[in-house]
Amino acid sequence: MAYIISNDCICCGACANECPVEAITAGDGKYVIDADKCIECGACANVCPVGAPSAQ
Repeated sequence: MAYIISNDCICCGACANECPVEAITAGDGKYVIDADKCIECGACANVCPVGAPSAQ
């Protein structure tokens, strides 16, 4: 299952910069992950300072 970003997101962009497949983009008030592009590598979760990304 693709990762999702919770409402805990603080819009710092760390996750987007780390994503190897560019599946993460700025959304309305938080970053969002394109489930079709996500390869479930967990790189986003590893760099997020608030733990917003998680596996579905």
